[in-house]
Amino acid sequence: MLDLSTRASVPTRLIEAPRYTATAQALHWLTSLLVLAVLPLAWVAVALPRDSAYKGTVFNLHKSVGLTILAIVAIRILWRALHPAPPSVYVPRALTVLGRINHWLLYLVFLLMPLSGWLLSAAAGSTIQYFYLFPIPPLLEKDPALAGIADQVHLAGQFAVYALVALHVLATAWHLVVRRDGLIARMLPRQDV
Repeated sequence: MLDLSTRASVPTRLIEAPRYTATAQALHWLTSLLVLAVLPLAWVAVALPRDSAYKGTVFNLHKSVGLTILAIVAIRILWRALHPAPPSVYVPRALTVLGRINHWLLYLVFLLMPLSGWLLSAAAGSTIQYFYLFPIPPLLEKDPALAGIADQVHLAGQFAVYALVALHVLATAWHLVVRRDGLIARMLPRQDV
């Protein structure tokens, strides 16, 4: 049985663990920052009164950030296909598999959410002004039924985002505080000491 509570058997002086590439690290942290931006934008947009002059602007920023997440995650998946994840040193195989499942589910939900959001806007006949730089036209006929389905997927997906991000952060904290196995170093730049 796997004992998850004990500290990993890590040598006193850690051997330099393999790391993600600098590009993978940058894409990871950029995705994290964008997710930290897109969620409050959604909460504020929904909370604003229907007749607020700012509601459309905040929703448009939410959509723009969401589409940026879609592009970044697509690039991350391509990068990951060309540059596999480094091996997890000092981490039991079962934990490595669970971590990889969570990562791929995060990729999936970070693709699904912007796609369902775009589909919702498109089926409602809305053009998205990408950061007010250029328009992204609906490319679909107005379809209220499809907009309703996309809305339901988007609303349900938010709870998957909350759960998967929370699991990712908690697992990272657990590796850092309880196991102290140096796993987080794989996603951080090298520190010359």
